[in-house]
Amino acid sequence: MARGSREVLTLQLGHFAGFVGAHWWNQQDAALCRPTDAKEPPGELCPDVLYRTGRTLHGQETYTPRLILMDLKGSLSSLKQEGGLYRDKQLDAAIAWQGKLTTHKEEIYPKNPYLQDLLSAEGVLNSDGIWRVKSIPNGKGPPPFTTTTTPKPVIPTEGSIRVWSDFLRVHLHPRSICMIQKYNHDGEAGRLEAFGQGESILKEHKYLEELEDRLHFYVEECDYLQGFQILCDLHNGFSGVGAKAAELLQDEYSGRGIITWGLLPGPYRLGEPQKNIYRLLNTAFGLVHLSAHSSLVCPLSLGGSLGLQPEPPVNFPHLQYDAALPFHCGAILATALDTVTVPYRLCSSPVSMVHLADMLNFAGKKVVTAGATIPFPLVPSQSLPDTLMQLGEATPWTPLSACGDPSGTCCFAQSVVLRGLDRACHTSQLTPGTPLPSPLHACTTGEEVLAQYLQQQQPRVRSSSHLLLTPCKVVPPYPYLFSSSLSQQGLVLDGPPTGAAVESIPVLGALCSSSSLNRTLGDLAKDLAKLDLRRWASFMDAGVEQDDLEETLQELRSLAQCYQSGDSLMD
Repeated sequence: MARGSREVLTLQLGHFAGFVGAHWWNQQDAALCRPTDAKEPPGELCPDVLYRTGRTLHGQETYTPRLILMDLKGSLSSLKQEGGLYRDKQLDAAIAWQGKLTTHKEEIYPKNPYLQDLLSAEGVLNSDGIWRVKSIPNGKGPPPFTTTTTPKPVIPTEGSIRVWSDFLRVHLHPRSICMIQKYNHDGEAGRLEAFGQGESILKEHKYLEELEDRLHFYVEECDYLQGFQILCDLHNGFSGVGAKAAELLQDEYSGRGIITWGLLPGPYRLGEPQKNIYRLLNTAFGLVHLSAHSSLVCPLSLGGSLGLQPEPPVNFPHLQYDAALPFHCGAILATALDTVTVPYRLCSSPVSMVHLADMLNFAGKKVVTAGATIPFPLVPSQSLPDTLMQLGEATPWTPLSACGDPSGTCCFAQSVVLRGLDRACHTSQLTPGTPLPSPLHACTTGEEVLAQYLQQQQPRVRSSSHLLLTPCKVVPPYPYLFSSSLSQQGLVLDGPPTGAAVESIPVLGALCSSSSLNRTLGDLAKDLAKLDLRRWASFMDAGVEQDDLEETLQELRSLAQCYQSGDSLMD
């Protein structure tokens, strides 16, 4: 790999993980397709960390995500399991049977108009039946589109999105998608609902062997594998799949980083008791087992609570989103994920996954919280010190781990990333001799401004911070969630709206080891202890024993105790 990239293999497990993952890969793809007049300098983020080069049977060079994806039967819609870059499997041997043959065909799903438009923009089907994609020079991401006229893209509407594959604009390798045929995505029967069901999937030889084969395929071609990131549904049976996958990775690839993102959709409704109880059980079992086998675990949700008491979804001042739509929630969480994962994707002086986890987890604190300011509220006429000073002493980011209001909580360690601000606004632009409004205005670099701000906010906290010029791309199929008060670059306008669509945004993101987890995990344990499991025997029938529940409850309480506010690095 060029520049000695430290490769990461992504595991994407579950349907909501598919929504987050599809937005995540679309944003990576948008970053690869840099316009020729790009203002941000190339080379801050290394795409080879997440992508791999390959070659089709026709010799066409490809650049695809280093990804293993697991979902249920019926979740792919019109997307082929083997992807679209490589030739379909052909029957090489003649059929020996001379008797009567019966053909059974599954229902063919119509292709989303957005994806039809994507195919016309990214390549052409030749008369010889071979799909010709854009060339990839030197094994890097695709170049800007070179034809004289680029078709105007069809923007997908919320109503046209049934599943995550309806808006995925990235071509996948044939070894990426692994379908679990024994459970259904649609309908009320045959659902993957319980943690025990998920665990049992990777106890079956068929699925275990399939996962191991794909792992070996991707891992063996890496020069230096730094680790694995797992995007995993936490609210359904995929929490069990994720737990067994993390256990497998820990056993097979000791010493590599394993960072797990436990994903939950938006707030739930009180009128669905079984779904809510299962959500609670799956989340509790998932967090305990994932933290046992991962370097770091971070729940991600726009909901306000992990427990049985529903809380309203979080609010972003410059976004209008529907918390009931996975298409919207997935986009926001992917933007946060694209920012907080920056440290181990840097070209220059990257922080490895293992080192990031070591910095954030100590004394058993393997669970962390995430937060983000989307977009970071910079006015063009202001500087970074001006904006940070206006934020005051309040927590500068919106919490994204369903842990409630972070005010009054203690932070033990944090990793913070601010991206997408032009270098000219990193430091104060005051005329020499003007009295400085704050110590931040005396800083000579943006990095110094951010580090000093974090030190002022949390004086006794171990902090790591990164400042990047590269913004977050939010071009279609990213949903249009932005208020009219934002510019094309996502800055807060101090004048009338321009009418230009937002294409990129600055984002502030953070991972924190926080005392808020003491309350959150403790409340989760209390909710779990109150359950009368005789009413939910079906969850136990899925392979979980009463002893497993008692052990999970005790582990959850022990995990919560790790985050008591008196336990800090400085004590």
